[in-house]
Parts: sequence; C-alpha cells; structure tokens
Amino acid sequence: MPANSFDLHHFSPDLFFKLRQLNPGVGELALYEFQYALKNLTPAEGWANVQPEPKETLLERITKPEFFTNIQLKPKQGDQIILDQTITSLTRQLFVGLVSGFYPLDWVDEHFYFDVRSFVFFVRTHYITPAICQRFGGLPYQSFEPKQALLDHMFELGYKDFARANQEIDLAFIQVVQSWIASRGTRLLLTIVGPTASGKSEIGGRLLNSLAAAGFSCTAVEMDNFYKDRVFRDGRPMDTAVIHYPLFFESINALLRGEAAEIPCYDFIQATSSHDLDGHVRPGQSTQTIQPADIIILEGNFPFHIPEIASLIDLKIVYYADDPIRLKRKWKRDVDFRKKYDPNYLVNRYFRTQSLRNEEIYQPMMQCCDIIVDTTNAHLWLQPDLKLREGKEACYVR
Repeated sequence: MPANSFDLHHFSPDLFFKLRQLNPGVGELALYEFQYALKNLTPAEGWANVQPEPKETLLERITKPEFFTNIQLKPKQGDQIILDQTITSLTRQLFVGLVSGFYPLDWVDEHFYFDVRSFVFFVRTHYITPAICQRFGGLPYQSFEPKQALLDHMFELGYKDFARANQEIDLAFIQVVQSWIASRGTRLLLTIVGPTASGKSEIGGRLLNSLAAAGFSCTAVEMDNFYKDRVFRDGRPMDTAVIHYPLFFESINALLRGEAAEIPCYDFIQATSSHDLDGHVRPGQSTQTIQPADIIILEGNFPFHIPEIASLIDLKIVYYADDPIRLKRKWKRDVDFRKKYDPNYLVNRYFRTQSLRNEEIYQPMMQCCDIIVDTTNAHLWLQPDLKLREGKEACYVR
C-alpha cells in the first residue's frame, strides 16, 4: 500500500485505534478529546500530503547525533515557544505511516514511543546493550515483576505510584548495598547516577534512612547543587564545564578527609546557582554546609566515570527507568508542581537530550559501574566480583 494511501474521512478514528494499541493511555481519551489534540498537529496542507520516509531511511536518520543536536529548545512563533519542527515532522510521518500501514505497529513500538500529554512521538533510548549485559555476567542478579507496566495508562505520574511500582526491586537493591557496606567498613563514598526523573533522590533518601537505622552516620550530597545557571548549560555537553567543578572536587575531598564542606545552592524554580560562573557567591546568596559521615551518598546526573572523580568512589550505581515513564514523572513534577518548564520547552529538551546523555554519560557509566537498577524491567544487575556480607561472589538467579 502506498505510504499516503488511506481514507481521509476515517483518518482520526483509524489513528485513534492504532495509537491505543501502542499506548494504553490513549484509551483513556474519548475520540473527540483525541481529535482536539490531533488538530494541533494537523498540517495546513492536510494529511494526504504527508509522505513518510522509508523505514531504513528514518532509522538511519535517528541514529545520528545531529538528529538530536539540531533540535531547537526554544523555537518561537510570536512570543510563544513551539515544538521543534523535527519533532512535529516525525510525529506526522508516524501518524500517516501507521494509518496507511506503511509502518507496522511492532516496528513503530520498537523504535518510538507515544506520549499522550505532549501528543508526539519520541525516539526510544536503549540503555542495556548486549555488551553491558555481558559485562554483568549475561543475566540480572535478581528479577521481579515489572510493575511499572501497570502505570502505562497514566498521562503523568506522581511519587507514590512510582514508589509502589518499584518497591520490590528497591528493597533488594538496599539490601545488597547494606551487605556490601557491612563487608567493607567506613568511610565510603557511594554515587547514584541516573537520567532525569529516574528516582535518584528518592532511592538515595531511602538508602540513607536504612543505613542510619543500621547505626551508620550518613550524609547526602546532591550533585544538582553544583550546576551553573541553566541558561549557561543549555545545549552544552554534560562535562566539568557545566558545574562548579573546583568547588565540587574540593567539597568531596573535604568530606572524605572527615571535614565539613561548604557547597553551592541551586534554585530549581529560577534555574540559577548561588554562585556566579567563576564560582564566587553572589550578593544575597548563601552556601549550605554538609557534615562529614561514615557513608557519603553522592546523587546526581553527572559522568562519574571521569578518572579524577572515579578514583574517589567506592561504589558506583546507575539507577534508572526508561524514557516514557520518566517523562510522565517530569510532567507531574516539573510542569504541574515546580512550574519549572514551559510544556513545549520540556518536550524539545527531553527529545533532544535523552539519547545524547545516554551516549555521554549512562553508557560509559554502565561500562564501569558496580550496580545497575533497571526499575522499568525490574532487573537488578550486579558485577560478578561484587562481594556481599558473606564474602562470596554473588550468585545469579533468574
């Protein structure tokens, strides 16, 4: 069937039917609600003039970094931020390809996911590669029922539902860390790295509370507090230039020496640092004091595989959820509650950064970390040589 061969009169109900098979959340809409949203994507020249690319051509295009780096974060129409044209064009192609049968459902689902609230398609990011799987012995250390699948129908996602879905794997992860610490003693530096809205802060807090209950003195350091202003960071690679690196390095070393550290404060509403770009405290701003402890938990979205930092870390942890579930968390957290982002800016930024950050940070981190917690698939991955309380190598179980 030609790519643009379909009945225009039945385009929206046919697309509605197809998208419900890809995303259960679409089924929460009435057809007329779906059609309201579709009007925002309808091209002026009509759907019949949208010509989807051949599958091979489209796949080749989305594997190139420039496909993402060329996404504009704040394109405007008048005074309003709009969706980047690449995102709009991709979504229109996939809509027409689905309705015409040019793109099979399973092919689309393998490479893309549809977010109901933004009403656009995103490119899927694949985190656990065959090489990473092999590095961790070929099988997860433990696997549980993937309960995040029960959240597929939701448009946005709050903390309580997310925490309930991850309860089993989170508990298993905390128990592994407790056993490892018991076999090592203190003072120890642990890092928890993961994509935005993956739950790093929450799991870090629960881990800290469990360790404190076991009698350890613990402290947490949020990497976000070392960020420079967002207007400076936007569009830049995630490296030492986007944080107050000298302050960060000095602070971590002070804590490891058993000394208190004075660190910057980051304002998530204004997206600004308490310090200027040169690392000096701004007038009217203040620092925060972090006291030393037996266990230091460093949490944030930063490439801790950098050799100068990696040498300081005793246990490296990557904690993540797949992109669709995290985007739902960002709608609830960053748009509804924090009022942090314009919705179209959020879509442009998220679309642009996830694949790039995977290449820059998460793939390299997974190649050198000790533990991976994949909450979406409910897999706990452990390095085979990670010693537990009994001093034995971990046994892999299905």
